[in-house]
Amino acid sequence: MLSWARAWRLPYGGLELSRVCFSRAPVAPSSSGHRGAEPRRSVPLSYTLLDGEAARPALVFLHGLFGCKTNFKSIAKALARQTGRRVLTVDARNHGDSPHSPDMTYEAMSQDLQDLLSQLGLVPCVLIGHSMGGKTAMLLALQRPELVERLIAVDISPVNTTSSSDFPAYMAAMKTIDIPDKVSRSSARKLADKQLSSLIQDMAVRQFLLTNLVEVDGRFVWRVNLDALAQHVDEILAFPPRQESYPGPTLFLLGGNSDFVPPSHHPEIRRLFPVAQIQTVPDAGHWIHADRPQDFMAAIRGFLV
Repeated sequence: MLSWARAWRLPYGGLELSRVCFSRAPVAPSSSGHRGAEPRRSVPLSYTLLDGEAARPALVFLHGLFGCKTNFKSIAKALARQTGRRVLTVDARNHGDSPHSPDMTYEAMSQDLQDLLSQLGLVPCVLIGHSMGGKTAMLLALQRPELVERLIAVDISPVNTTSSSDFPAYMAAMKTIDIPDKVSRSSARKLADKQLSSLIQDMAVRQFLLTNLVEVDGRFVWRVNLDALAQHVDEILAFPPRQESYPGPTLFLLGGNSDFVPPSHHPEIRRLFPVAQIQTVPDAGHWIHADRPQDFMAAIRGFLV
């Protein structure tokens, strides 16, 4: 049973928030993975942990690009009740309430997560990652298989997703937004939605992006670090080349209406995850957990058995 929850977050003052005018604020120091450089620095991630039985591996949810840990809030609570397990939801660096950093590589995001899981004593765990979060989860499983009891990649593969992604266009649209200071929250959202609509026709996508519009000191800003995301967009849409495989149970959960993981990606999935199952959720797009939450949770419960 779900008995309690604890959450950790940074105040907005601890973030570099992406303003319309793109003013600068302190950020976490950059790090490099090149030989001879200083070791890669992780950032302290914001998270919410729901309590459960410590004897069974916790469920760890990783959101996608432009998302945050609250994307899985209802699902996390439901699965904590249904499975009796601990459930962790996490904000990736440069997203949600986690710190901003100029480094937005999967190696950096994997290190952030490794440090958090060790800090919380949640290894080995069940990693469940959507889109960008799925690539982080896959990389961590390949790097440190002993930390991952099993893996679920949600509508993503270990293959470049450039051809199926509109995310670069979303970033460009978000950078064009111009909102006056001292306007109400409802007015700011209406203005931003109207400006985004000329470039992004899908209202559901606009509403998702607008969850990142927050008020700080009377000004509306993007809480995602648009500069870092734009600088690393090619890396985010790609996947780091790997030779080793992950031998543990793996589920690739795909949206029936999504084209993010075409059949041409299956050979690479099988190479890196040799015991992987591939399951499709009918009538779901890329955001399976939002489109078909009950089917999404049923697939997870079935995979845990």
